Amino acid sequence: MKRLKLLITGAKGQLGREFVKILNQKDEAECYSFGKEILDVRDFRKTCEIIKNIKPDVVINCSAYNWVDKSEEEFEKAFSVNALGPLNLAIACQEVDAFLVHYSTDYVFDGKKEGFYLEEDKPNPLNKYALSKYLGEKNLLAIKEGKFLIFRTSWVYGEGKQNFLYKLTQWAQSQEYLKIACDEFSVPTSTRTIVEITLKALEKGLTGLYHLVNSGYASRYDWAKEYFRINNIKKFIYPAYQHEFNLPAKRPRWSVMSNEKICKELGIEIIEWEEALKKIEIPHLSEIVFRRKPR
Repeated sequence: MKRLKLLITGAKGQLGREFVKILNQKDEAECYSFGKEILDVRDFRKTCEIIKNIKPDVVINCSAYNWVDKSEEEFEKAFSVNALGPLNLAIACQEVDAFLVHYSTDYVFDGKKEGFYLEEDKPNPLNKYALSKYLGEKNLLAIKEGKFLIFRTSWVYGEGKQNFLYKLTQWAQSQEYLKIACDEFSVPTSTRTIVEITLKALEKGLTGLYHLVNSGYASRYDWAKEYFRINNIKKFIYPAYQHEFNLPAKRPRWSVMSNEKICKELGIEIIEWEEALKKIEIPHLSEIVFRRKPR
């Protein structure tokens, strides 16, 4: 059986690194991985050149502009990576008949639904980051003619610095107590879960749009408390409200997505977010000593 030839963009981000690590462990595919300094999805000419030279069977797009608040002022940057980037990849993939995997976000929803968001629910982005991701979805749906997978994920974390858990760890070192939103709900989702389910979906030959999240849901406050409990971090966490932080970008208070569709298609159950949380190691956590500040 022919080994799949995979090309990964955004390979230095937390999701890209998880793909490279797991694929190297499995050794079941020929893997080409690129950071943005070599393959910048905003650069149409370079993107096409690299993909035409390698002729991958599958392109996995882990490139993303994830700075939610900065996107309010830097929408052009967010748009170029999150909306034009997938379009450039889609055109290049068509040239070599490659399959494209792309990742979107729960933030495409406005949080007004009572109940789990389904793939059929209509997006209504509240901020410019979410808008850029939604436009990326629309660009793909308009051009790929079925040879793609779009996965909406939420509250992604893994072995990287651009995630809530890493920031939480940093705050715990420097602050006497932490204030975390108790009225913002979604599904903490590990990069390991995303990679494993993506590979299962490719093996099964799925196409289209799916929600790919761990099972269950939590507030940011619940998530922080469970993370501290698992790692024996002794810090007081105060339950605060979203509006108290006065952030530039408006977030949906409820963006909990159902993973029922992908589970049914693959004939699996995805583990609860609490179980997934136990399996992820945040780099340098063991080196951190938590002490109370001297008064």
